[in-house]
Amino acid sequence: MSREWPAGIIRKTPVTPTGPYQDGTAPGVWTLDQMNYWLKQNLWPIAGSGTTPIGLFGGGTTGGVVNVIDKVNIPNLGNAVDFGDLTVARQDLAACSSSTRGVFGGGFNGSTQVNVIDYVTFLTSGNAADFGDLVSGRASLGGCSSSTRGVFAGGETSVGNTSSIVYITIATTGNSTTFGNLLATTVQLAGCSSSTRGIFGGGGGPTNVINYITISTTGNATDFGDLTIARYGLASCSSSTRGLFGGGTGSGGSTNVIDYITIASVGNAIDFGDLTRSVTFIAGCSSSLRGLFAGGAGTNIIEYVTIASIGNAVDFGDLTLGRTALAGCSDSHGGL
Repeated sequence: MSREWPAGIIRKTPVTPTGPYQDGTAPGVWTLDQMNYWLKQNLWPIAGSGTTPIGLFGGGTTGGVVNVIDKVNIPNLGNAVDFGDLTVARQDLAACSSSTRGVFGGGFNGSTQVNVIDYVTFLTSGNAADFGDLVSGRASLGGCSSSTRGVFAGGETSVGNTSSIVYITIATTGNSTTFGNLLATTVQLAGCSSSTRGIFGGGGGPTNVINYITISTTGNATDFGDLTIARYGLASCSSSTRGLFGGGTGSGGSTNVIDYITIASVGNAIDFGDLTRSVTFIAGCSSSLRGLFAGGAGTNIIEYVTIASIGNAVDFGDLTLGRTALAGCSDSHGGL
């Protein structure tokens, strides 16, 4: 008895799927184990926007605070383009995002910590709109998110550094709500996430401490492990399985070190590779496959790594404006 495999719709031998977008393909006859493997890699086609993954970099300082938001298409090397403006010019802010909205919170407007949260819609270039307020004004904080919740942690307030963690529901504008506390007060930390866990690493001191939370439940952070070197002013990005921390300033000055962790398994970070330069106060964002690091030290440099493969960063392109202490987010990071 002969078998037929109609017109490329299905194939006898499975082919590596493309995705994770609604226009992706996974031709072949698949076992459940094979499908689950590719789901874990974020490659199995799932319902999505069908668009190219977008990364945004907002705010920062060039010697004076700016409200600039830049946009990049993460799979395509090239320079950033103008997306729009934040509602308030500021530096040392943090960002988080769902697949549809990017959210920017806190920061310094001059010497004043602001409580402003604003948002943009990834598929519609334009200026940010008011989202709500943080519990209090704070700057030099960290951010991470799942598909529904955005979380902001640590930072500097008008009365000193804080360990406070707050959260928002990204789809619903409004003020932040208390979540819990980090292991210690800290500033200039970096955050990333899987769909269940939020990770915060590094910070002022400098420190090598990595905290984690379960994003869907409120409560205090738990110890995850340590970075390979203590540092602050670093940036982070993630796939659904792996979190990366790059750059920052340690006891010996600025560093080019990139560390990685497996988000589902507590433990110390492992060396991933190096950035193209030693730099601090940079920003990160990612798709499920590629991590980007941008800005810092007044530069316009954007560089990238392939998250699943250890190695050094490679040039991606340039920001529209060289700047320091900016924030990054995307519509396709590991928390979605």
